[in-house]
Amino acid sequence: MFWRLFLTYLLLVVAAVGLVGLLIFQRAEDVFFDLVRDVAAAVGLVVLAAVGAAFVLARRFAGPLIELSEGARKLAEGDLGHKIRVTGGTEHAELAETFNTMSGRLADTFHILEHDREQLRAILSGMVEGVIAIDGKRRVLFANERAGHLLEFDPKKAVNEQLIDVTRLAAFHTVVEKGLATAEPHREEFDVPGPAARHLAVYVSRFPGHGTPGAVVVVHDTTEVRLAERMRQDFVANASHELKTPLAVIKSNVEALIDGAAEDPDARAAFLDQVAREADRLADLIKDMLSLSKIESGSLTLAPQPVALGRAITDCVERHHSRADAKTLTMVEKPPSDVTGEVTAWADPDALRQVMDNLVDNAIKYTPNGGRITVRWGATADTVSFEVEDTGVGIPDADVNRVFERFYRVDKARGREAGSTGLGLSIVKHLVQAMRGQVRVNSKVGKGTTFRVTLPRAGSA
Repeated sequence: MFWRLFLTYLLLVVAAVGLVGLLIFQRAEDVFFDLVRDVAAAVGLVVLAAVGAAFVLARRFAGPLIELSEGARKLAEGDLGHKIRVTGGTEHAELAETFNTMSGRLADTFHILEHDREQLRAILSGMVEGVIAIDGKRRVLFANERAGHLLEFDPKKAVNEQLIDVTRLAAFHTVVEKGLATAEPHREEFDVPGPAARHLAVYVSRFPGHGTPGAVVVVHDTTEVRLAERMRQDFVANASHELKTPLAVIKSNVEALIDGAAEDPDARAAFLDQVAREADRLADLIKDMLSLSKIESGSLTLAPQPVALGRAITDCVERHHSRADAKTLTMVEKPPSDVTGEVTAWADPDALRQVMDNLVDNAIKYTPNGGRITVRWGATADTVSFEVEDTGVGIPDADVNRVFERFYRVDKARGREAGSTGLGLSIVKHLVQAMRGQVRVNSKVGKGTTFRVTLPRAGSA
C-alpha cells in the first residue's frame, strides 16, 4: 500500500511538471528550450523535493492502515484483545478506536464462550449417562468419560474418529442409525452379552437442520434398574406364594372342621393344632416382611451403644435352650481365651438380639437331632466378632452366595417343614450392614455351617 501511494503522489508531481512544460512547448518552442536550459537545475530540485514529499505523505497516510492490517492479522491468528496505537488524522484515530473496541468485545465474547464450553464439558463429564456428539458423517465431536466406560473406548482418542471405528457394538450402531433416520428423538434398549452382562438404554436426538446434520447420543446403564425390577417381581411372586401356602392349609383345615371334623375330638384337636401352627407361621412371615421393609426403606432407626457381647450371647442361648433340648442338641458357648475383660460391641441392642436369634434359630432348624451348636466370640483392637457354628446339613457351594437373598432356601421343602420364612438371613445381613459390620458364611455339605458376624468395637467406632 505504501509504494502504491508513493508512486501515485510522485506521478501527480511529474504529470504536473510535464503538463506545464508541454504548454510552454506548444506556445513557444524556442523559448521552451531556452527555459529548459535555464531552469533545468531548478526542475531537478523540484522533482527531488516532490519525491521526498511523496514519500513522507505516503508513509504518513499508509502507516496507520498498515498498523490496522497487522492488528487484523493478529486478531485472525487468535490474539484476541490486541490493541493498536495509531497516530495521524481524525479518521485514522476513529478507525483505530473502532478496531480496538471490536477487538475487546471479541475477546470478551470468546472468553464467555470458552467459559461456557468448559462448564458444559465439566457437566457432561460428570454425568452418570454416557454422552456422544457426532456430525453428519458419523465422526465423533465429543464423548465424555462415562460413554467411554460404557462402550469401552478412550474418549480422548475418539474425537474426529468415525463412530464405527470407536466402538464395534452392533446393537448400538443400529440404534444410532434409526435415530439419525428420523427427526423425532429415538429411544431403544438392548442387552450387551459378556462375562458381566449389561443392559443399556440409548437415546438419539438429531441436531436441527436439513439432511443429516448429526446427533447427540445418550447412553444409560439400566442394568441395576432391571435387576431391581426383577428382584421386585421375584419378591412379589415369592411373598404371594409364601402367604398363599399357610392360608391354603388354614382354609382346608377350617373346611374340614366345618364338614364335621369338629364333632370328633381327636380329629378336631389335630386340625386346630395345624391351624394354629400355620397361623403362627403366617404371623412370623408378616413380621419378618415388615422388619425387612423397615430396614430396606431406611425408616428403622438404630441407636448404637456399648453392648457386652458375652452377656448378649448367654441370653440368646438361654432363650433357645428349650428348643435345642427338644432336638437333643448340645449348645456350647466359647468365650475368647486371648482377651481379658468384657468384649463390648458398638451396636443397637435390639438389632444385635435379632441377629443372634435368627442365626441360632437357623442353626437349630437345620441341625439334625443329636447335633452340636457352638457360639464363640472374640475381639481385635477395632472390632468384635462372634460365630454360630452347627453340625447341620450344610450348604452346597453353588448356594452359599445366595443364602442372604430374600425367600431363598437351599431346600425349599425342608425349609418350609422347619418353619423357615426365608427372610431371616436377609434380615441378618441388612441389620449387620446398618450397624457398620459384616456377615460371612462358610459351609460344607454334610458337615455343617458357620456364620461369622463382625461389628465395631465400643470405643473405636
